[in-house]
Amino acid sequence: MKIICIARNYAAHAKELNNAIPENPVIFLKPDTAIIINNRPFFLPEWSTKMDYETELVFKIGKVGKYIDEKFAAEYISEVTLGIDFTERALQGELKSKGLPWELSKSFDGSAVIGKFLKPDSLKNYKNIEFRMEKNGETVQHAHSSEMIFPMTKIISFVSQYFTLKTGDLIFSGTPQGVGSVSIGDRLTGFIEDKEMFAFNIK
Repeated sequence: MKIICIARNYAAHAKELNNAIPENPVIFLKPDTAIIINNRPFFLPEWSTKMDYETELVFKIGKVGKYIDEKFAAEYISEVTLGIDFTERALQGELKSKGLPWELSKSFDGSAVIGKFLKPDSLKNYKNIEFRMEKNGETVQHAHSSEMIFPMTKIISFVSQYFTLKTGDLIFSGTPQGVGSVSIGDRLTGFIEDKEMFAFNIK
């Protein structure tokens, strides 16, 4: 099982981090040891100085595919949920300044929170999914999937040129504006439409 993540997929988020709008999806991977499920707490690593949340729609692949045509890509999605791509921003900045890969800041153990999965047909508007995340009861991120620079059909088609997509693979589709840091004692709660997808504490 692979965890494929898309960076800089919302224009406003790219702007808030002073990043250029990409011409193609920006890809990085996380290992399966990054996954946190069932509302288990997120433990801040001892080496962290600035841990940011990035709330993202997460899509599960339902069948094997390679070189998938964009017009058929939606058929490869079996479920959707909300997740968090935790990013150690200070370390990421250090790595980027040296021209090094981001994985140490993005792919560490526990960096991929995953909520409960939903079938696409259970949503009111699957073609334009509304989602939000609350930090300590206050909404800090709120967006719709139509705001993505690259829609999921484009992402699936693009990724499948390089990686064979397999049943159970997960794609984190990028975060909108509003990212921020977490501290011990914070509680994060995520919603798709009016459905609670995760609720967990920072320890």
